[in-house]
Amino acid sequence: MNDSNKHINIVWHAATVTRQRRATLNKHHSTVLWFTGLSGAGKSTLAHAVEEKLYQLGYHTFVLDGDNVRHGLCRDLGFSAESRVENIRRVGEVSKLFVEAGVIVLTAFISPFRTDRDRARSLLGKDFVEIYCDCPITICEERDVKGLYRRARQGEIKDFTGISSPYEQPEQPELVVNTATQPLDICVEQVLQFLKQRGVYQDT
Repeated sequence: MNDSNKHINIVWHAATVTRQRRATLNKHHSTVLWFTGLSGAGKSTLAHAVEEKLYQLGYHTFVLDGDNVRHGLCRDLGFSAESRVENIRRVGEVSKLFVEAGVIVLTAFISPFRTDRDRARSLLGKDFVEIYCDCPITICEERDVKGLYRRARQGEIKDFTGISSPYEQPEQPELVVNTATQPLDICVEQVLQFLKQRGVYQDT
């Protein structure tokens, strides 16, 4: 079959259970919290801690974690620039589905390139919340329990962000969290306060 014709017989089916109906049922709006930063910056730790707090409040959440996604959805991808682009593209599309399902999505990915994050922002629109986990590479290396930075500096890992591949800091993120010096509970509260101010949820 000619790839140019692959979309001809595909028609979007409109659901009767809409996103707004789900928001009414869930008593909160859906959104995507896109945590970005260097390896070791605390993205996953913060995302899961925020999710725990939201879960305790009775809200519907799901964390898309970089390592976990590569066990399934993106297990066929490597770490070349091309693979990273495709990895983030897939995460953006999955996040959009979760948003339509009424879920507060928390993604924890290095997502080092601005163009990839901007593509996700274009896809998700006002539902995209970029949260920069600001942590210098020196501290990230101190936290490196997996030894990834050491292996990257020894040339054992190619295209490693911050060492042999660039990390492009967000230029205008919705929120910057200093994960280098602030305790985790303070970082969590910062994110929760932002969500309340944005009208995603209110304390019950």
